Amino acid sequence: MKSPILQKLEASIKDTVSAFQSEVSSIRGSRPTPALVEDIVVDYYGQISPIKQIGSISVVPPREIQISVWDVSIVNAVAKAISEKLNVQAASDGNVVHVNLPSLTQERRDEIGRMIKSKAEDARIKSRTLRDDAKSTIDDQEEKGEITEDDKFRLLDELQEMMDSFNKTIDEIVEKKLKDIQD
Repeated sequence: MKSPILQKLEASIKDTVSAFQSEVSSIRGSRPTPALVEDIVVDYYGQISPIKQIGSISVVPPREIQISVWDVSIVNAVAKAISEKLNVQAASDGNVVHVNLPSLTQERRDEIGRMIKSKAEDARIKSRTLRDDAKSTIDDQEEKGEITEDDKFRLLDELQEMMDSFNKTIDEIVEKKLKDIQD
């Protein structure tokens, strides 16, 4: 059975990975993806709503995203929000918004790569803070006599395995996204 300290750390690390994965998926790669636009918010009759709640999103290869908005009266607001957020031209046609994404230049690919690596480092920094908190809790428990020295070292080994797994997962996500950008 896992220690409560490690269970708490594991949950926090999963949240960090999930947040990082979500953040990276919303960064444009060489191919369009619904994640680019689904969380862009639009004022819908006084309510701030993400696009995924006010229309259906589809990808038209090679570089177009179409949003079929369910309420024709907000098509222009959706197109404007997308244009401002992605810095691309979004055109409306009836209740459909067309977003054509231009090809990425090598300079832009390099810039996106640096941004992804920066976000990965932020996730690693957060995980190190969580690890340090767990280590200090384990040390405190040993000092108070709540756990033995052997238990302390076993917990620290498990903690290190958890951190190694976390770093491997982050590296895989970064590598996959960088490959997607270069394709």
